[in-house]
Amino acid sequence: MHTSNRFGRNALIVLVLGACGLGAVGCRSTSYVQAHPRAPAHEPLTRIYPSAPRGDVVDEYHGEKVADPYRWMEELDTPQTRAWIDAENAETQSYLTLIPAREQLAKRLGELWNYERTTAPSKRGTRYFFGKNDGLQNQNVVFVAEALDATPRVLIDPNTLSKDGTVAVGGSSISSDGRWYAYGIADAGSDWTTWRVRDVDTGRDLPETIRWTKFNAPAWRKDGSGFYYARYAEPKAGEELKQKNEGQRVFFHRLLTEQRDDVLVYERPDQPEWGFGCTVSDDGAYVIVNASQGTDPKNRVFYARIEADAPAKITPLLVDFDASYDFIGNDGSRFFFVTNHGAPRQRVIAIDVEHPEPTAWRELVPQADDTLQSVSTIGRRFVANYLHDAHSRVAVFALDGKLEREVELPGLGTAGGFAGSIDDGETFYSFASFTTPATIYRYDVAAGKSELFHRPPTNFDASQYVTEQVFYPSKDGTRVPMFLTYKRGLKRDGRNPTLLYGYGGFNAAMTPSFQPARIAWLELGGVYALANLRGGSEYGEAWHLAGTKLQKQNVFDDFIAAGEWLIREKWTSSDKLAIQGGSNGGLLVGACITQRPELFGAALPAVGVMDMLRFREFTIGWAWESDYGSVKNADEFRALRAYSPVHNAKPGTCYPPTLITTADHDDRVFPAHSFKFAAALQAAQACANPILIRIDVRSGHGAGKPTSKQIEQAADELAFLVRELGM
Repeated sequence: MHTSNRFGRNALIVLVLGACGLGAVGCRSTSYVQAHPRAPAHEPLTRIYPSAPRGDVVDEYHGEKVADPYRWMEELDTPQTRAWIDAENAETQSYLTLIPAREQLAKRLGELWNYERTTAPSKRGTRYFFGKNDGLQNQNVVFVAEALDATPRVLIDPNTLSKDGTVAVGGSSISSDGRWYAYGIADAGSDWTTWRVRDVDTGRDLPETIRWTKFNAPAWRKDGSGFYYARYAEPKAGEELKQKNEGQRVFFHRLLTEQRDDVLVYERPDQPEWGFGCTVSDDGAYVIVNASQGTDPKNRVFYARIEADAPAKITPLLVDFDASYDFIGNDGSRFFFVTNHGAPRQRVIAIDVEHPEPTAWRELVPQADDTLQSVSTIGRRFVANYLHDAHSRVAVFALDGKLEREVELPGLGTAGGFAGSIDDGETFYSFASFTTPATIYRYDVAAGKSELFHRPPTNFDASQYVTEQVFYPSKDGTRVPMFLTYKRGLKRDGRNPTLLYGYGGFNAAMTPSFQPARIAWLELGGVYALANLRGGSEYGEAWHLAGTKLQKQNVFDDFIAAGEWLIREKWTSSDKLAIQGGSNGGLLVGACITQRPELFGAALPAVGVMDMLRFREFTIGWAWESDYGSVKNADEFRALRAYSPVHNAKPGTCYPPTLITTADHDDRVFPAHSFKFAAALQAAQACANPILIRIDVRSGHGAGKPTSKQIEQAADELAFLVRELGM
């Protein structure tokens, strides 16, 4: 079943020496109970991992005592933790470097990544701004063109900001006349963003620097005099990647002034968990302040009339926290919102701020059978982006809500973009599928016509592959959609290596997208499956809520049912089925292998939330209680304890081969989650299947990761699957 490169006992000794050499914290032997049913007879019965001493920390929740033996791993920079990290990385790299396919895979991934790609342009004034990557550049380069047919020039090249490509542009905001380009600098993948302002005319930065911002971008005043933004207080020295993110405040920054002189616009010291984002209306008359609470899609809305020199006088508009209200534009005092108020699949309403009472609200675009994801106001029309069974459908409406037309898309995939202002006559959008890189189109809103703007070249034959959508029953009978992509002519003989991906949370839809690593997987003969689990937004708020808090187990049941269906329908078998997910999807993988270890042939949990009893203790983790629930509530604690991967690794169990990935600068999901899970799973493992952890340095949660690091990680993950699935 496996190739001849399976490790024998001598090779294992090499791994042990590599992992437990000078400076390591010691080694331990994993107890053996029962061999994995898929492991060849010559596999060693034990595998030795770097030592992870068990501490005696015990917490009590609602009368139940819960041990936390790896609490020491939460201190990332102690000699003990650093030694464990180094030893684990050494073991993982020793293991991976002995896989012959790894070098070839890295070479092919480099070829697949090496294609010219651009982002959809944004128009400001008469200028067009877009990102472009020649292929293997670590970061996209920002270009500006004075007209659509003019020769673009480089505005910002992030690749010059660091030698290793780990400094990225983590967001941008352009003044309405195209004169000023605010850009956020994110270092080593951290969520912390430092903002600078570039003069587009000269290509030089202004002197000011805006620090300690996360999760929002500046909103420019119409006259370009400055912008609104939200920031946190400066964290304690050494706690930047760990300290809780609370107490965000809204400021106005005037150009050519110091940040310390910024004007406080709004704060709520009585509500430290409120987070803020600002928008300035297209007519420049209003600033709209969105107040969120955690990751709950519900929000509050405040606004102020903008006066040149007077402080903004914030007025409450929507403060009941009863639904989501996304501001999409205005026509004078009429504000347009996408909302799920009275419409779980969302609709468009108008609220006149002069008469804001709910009885005066007007519905413009009613709820449809498909889920409304987003709306733009372009060309004095609404451009509405829907999800139809988890793939895009786009429609155009007049401002009175009358349907004008559907936008014809190239096929089954994901459309995004459609940015601009209410008076723009054109907009741009991208379209991608599992085998089609993001292709950019220009859309004439009045004429209703799309024209190709940029089609990226590729060095693979997309016609060899097929994508289809299937539906399968979950444990409780719920009908769940899943996309399958595979090589044309593939035989369903139950022996196809299959990679099943999922997320299932935070109202996020999983839709078709393009990744070079997936093409490499397909070229190996693999099947790629994407399951649209409950917890996402594929079918509106009801679908989201069905995968939250006390119903979170539904998400795991949906994923497990997807695996069972793939096996039952003879796409694959357990020993050929791998599962993958990142962040909340990392939790998904961790929960599923601890609940059904025999179902899967390999697992790739990335940057996962693995300690469900302590996630709120770090950075923005407290905000996830809207999806996960809180240990402060007895019933939610019991639900969290029941599936928390760290707390459900059971000694004496044979777990599938697992490669855990995380990064030392991940200040979204604190890396100790993955550290603890790796240590717990290694201690519990009862067979020779490897439990490895790959801890990247100068990387974060994923955003801004340089191309070189993406290729390296993809090569490691694919090599791991090639070996463990016997490909």
